[in-house]
Amino acid sequence: MIAGTPVLDLDDVASLEAADTGGTLRSAASGGAQVRATAAAVAEGVLTRLRDMRPRSLVIVTGAGRAARAAAILVAALGDRAALPIVAVTAIPQWVGPLDVVLVAGDDAGDPRVIGAIDRALHRGAEVVVAAPEEGPLRTAAAGRAVVLPPRVPVLDHNRLLRYLAIGIAVLQAVDPAHIEPLTPDLDVLADALDAEALRDGPTNEVFHNPAKTLAVRMQQRSVVLSGDAPAAAQVAGHIAEVLLSAAGQICAAAELAQVAAAHGLLSATAGAAAPGFDPLFHDEELDGPAPVRRVGLFVLSADADQLAAHRRLGIFAGGSGLIDAEVANVDTELIAGQPGAPGPGTSRPASELEQLAVLALRFETAAAYLRLLGGPATPADRSAHYDGGHF
Repeated sequence: MIAGTPVLDLDDVASLEAADTGGTLRSAASGGAQVRATAAAVAEGVLTRLRDMRPRSLVIVTGAGRAARAAAILVAALGDRAALPIVAVTAIPQWVGPLDVVLVAGDDAGDPRVIGAIDRALHRGAEVVVAAPEEGPLRTAAAGRAVVLPPRVPVLDHNRLLRYLAIGIAVLQAVDPAHIEPLTPDLDVLADALDAEALRDGPTNEVFHNPAKTLAVRMQQRSVVLSGDAPAAAQVAGHIAEVLLSAAGQICAAAELAQVAAAHGLLSATAGAAAPGFDPLFHDEELDGPAPVRRVGLFVLSADADQLAAHRRLGIFAGGSGLIDAEVANVDTELIAGQPGAPGPGTSRPASELEQLAVLALRFETAAAYLRLLGGPATPADRSAHYDGGHF
């Protein structure tokens, strides 16, 4: 058996751009544009009515799409440090009333959960913010009574996490500025950091200098396991696993770091098994080389300045068969701090957890786009009916 070769060379820019008929790279690179669009809406005063409100709680009701994962990330990163409870649900709780702010988010303007949540929240006198397309039944439900933040930048469905994350940050900064603003990035600075990451991950940069292409190479033809060294990082790992499946057809698992470490024996055994589709009957080692075996790529996302604990957990994989490639995935905080709009050298601050995780999310989403292209050109069925953002 002779192992298959990739359809594309990741350093062949012309072939990559020609194969990207679905605009997957452009969509993945649009995270900064989505965040900047939210920042522009805030600058226009769309959330002014939330200022100085001091609500009892922020209730995030999520419908279809990436909204639920964004809400889980916000709760994991800020839930224990905010001055008000942040509650992520799929339906309006019975106790919601005039003292609460309700953020309703979803991709489908006709989703009954979204429409019902808007109706009930408004009926109970809560302040309502809607992050969904302003069309169809949703337009009627909001009817000028709710703050509506429709999408301004068209992207594929699986690339919408950063938009919802930015809207959640903006709402929290409006209702709880004293506690939240020191913990969250300025949206314009975050957009700059995401744009800079998109440029590093672009098709014109070679694999050696391209973090997303490097990830795609390491994940290609491997079983992939994703984890995080903190609750918010673990939620981003779950998001990436879903994106890899929906965007690239890459089957992978996301689990807590303790569970991954506990399963290292089984992972090592799995990594030594024969590769799928290998038939030893037709394999000649002199002609075909060593028999292919299953390899595992383990990626642990981290936004912690001290990653010693994560490296210690991964140390148990170092002495195995060498078939498990375990690494900590993080970002260079100095690159983030050096973006335009960031604090100057005299007032520099470390990049926040959410800032680093947002950059990692964009990096892995771009890696998923490269994996999709390595698997073959996109077909019309792969494209979102609402995406017309063009190519990279």
